[in-house]
Parts: sequence; C-alpha cells; structure tokens
Amino acid sequence: MSISNFFELVEVKTKLASMIPFSLGSAFAIYRYKSFNLKNFIIMFISLICFDMATTAINNYIDHTKAKNSSGNNSLLTKYGANKSKVLLIIFTLLVIATTAGIILTLNTNVIVLLIGIISFIVGVFYTFGPIPISRMPLGEVFSGFFMGFVIIFLSVYIHIFDTNIISFTYKNNILSVGINLLEIACIFLFAIPAIGGIANIMLANNICDVEEDIQNNRFTLPYYIGRPMALKLFKLLYYIGYVDIVLLVAVKVIPLASLIMLVTLIKVNKNIKLFEQRPIKNENFVISVKNFLLINGSQTIIMIIIVMISK
Repeated sequence: MSISNFFELVEVKTKLASMIPFSLGSAFAIYRYKSFNLKNFIIMFISLICFDMATTAINNYIDHTKAKNSSGNNSLLTKYGANKSKVLLIIFTLLVIATTAGIILTLNTNVIVLLIGIISFIVGVFYTFGPIPISRMPLGEVFSGFFMGFVIIFLSVYIHIFDTNIISFTYKNNILSVGINLLEIACIFLFAIPAIGGIANIMLANNICDVEEDIQNNRFTLPYYIGRPMALKLFKLLYYIGYVDIVLLVAVKVIPLASLIMLVTLIKVNKNIKLFEQRPIKNENFVISVKNFLLINGSQTIIMIIIVMISK
C-alpha cells in the first residue's frame, strides 16, 4: 500500500478533529495553570494520532465488509484495491503504538490517565466494531462530541497538571477516596463546549447526508429518528451554543478577553449553515461541517496560542 493510499485509509485530513482539541487543551493548560510538560505533550500526540488513525481504519474496514454494495464509491478498500490482511496489519500496528505510548504516558503521570485511556480505547473500538457499533446508533454524535471534544481537551490539560490534585485517589484503611476539583473540571468542560459541538456536528452532517444509504445498510443514526428537518435545526443550534459559551467564559474570566475576536467567524459560519440547509448533499456540502469546526475551534486555538506567547 502506498503512502497516499494509507493516508486515504486513515483519512489523515480528518485528524484535525483530534489535533485541534489537543492543541486547545495544551494552550489552556499554559494560560490558566502556567504549566507545560513537553515530554508528555509529545507522547500523548503519538498515542492520540495513532489511535485516531486506527479507529478510522477500523471504520473503513467494517464499512467495507458490511456494506451491501461493497463495490460502491464509498468503500475505500474497494476504491484502492487494498489487501484486507495488510489493512488489518496496519490497524494492529497503529493500536500497538497508541497503546505503548499510552502506557508510557501513564508511567509519567498517574493512574487517572490510564483509566481515562482504557475507557476511551473501549469506546473508540466499539464505536465502529461489535454487533451494534456506536456509529450505527443515534448516540454517535454524543459519543464523538464528548470523547473527541471534552475528553481529549481534558487529557491534554491534565497531562500538564497531573500533580495539582485536580483529580486524586487515596486508599487508606480499605477506604478509597476520590477528590475532584469541581470548579476546575467545570471550567475545562465549558472551555470544551465549542469543540464538543463542532465535532458532533461533523458526524451529524455526515449522517444527515447519508440517511437514506445508512438505512439500506442497517445504520439507524440520529437523523433517522428525529428526521432531517429537526437534525438540521440541531446542526445550527450546536454552533450557536458554542458562541454563547465563549462569551460566558470571557465574562467569568476563564479565557482572555481577546477570545471574543473569534465571534467574527459567526458571519462565515452562518453562511455555511444556510448552504448546508439548502443542499445537505455529501459530495457538495458535507465539508461545510469541517470548515465550521476549523473556523470556530481553529480561531480559538490560534488566539489562545498567541495570548500564551505574548504573556510569556
């Protein structure tokens, strides 16, 4: 398999959906907690990108084997004539690298990273695998938004501040005690809302475009249950919630005042929403969901990084 075919298999262009939250979390850790651990940053990057590529490859492999029309254009394995055994080897290799890096990251931090990593690993695998994959259910947007939006941002913050007891476990006299700084967890969650909504909308847009084809392939996603008109309203609402959240975070001084600059992206995002509402066709306008994600969260990432650099 050539490098270009490998990149198509793992859909490398979509990895911004995990890399932007990762960068956002690290920038937030520097801004709010004045902490940055380069070694943990690199290790998590390796684990995250490999696991993201592995789950995408699994998804394409499963779609190929389960699709009723496996010769269709939507099957990447058919399109590039990929050997199934080679694809499985690639998936296995990526998972081994991701797991190894995750274990090293745990040794550098603590068991909380391991626990979150295990849960994320299970969800990531069963997102596309098993008798009823999460991606084929109406919960796909919830899981993708929460885990790729919040969990990635939380972990990318936590690896820099693991020694501050934002979450802690103590075991004494057969009693396990858990300490959680609810205020800081809430701040991180609110900070992650634009990413949660943006990532959920990428999947929602995909499911809106594919609703008829998904039904043929026994994929009963959220648009199937709530209908395309309601799904389009939800698509719009998730973006607006993100903008309101930014204003709220600035008001309570969780993020810098300069973050309000990203509100100008609402003009372009609104135009994109209208285009998608008019023609929710995958090969024409699905990319709008990716563009909106980049506009909102990319601008937020750039602003946070600039603020961090200026404040040094």
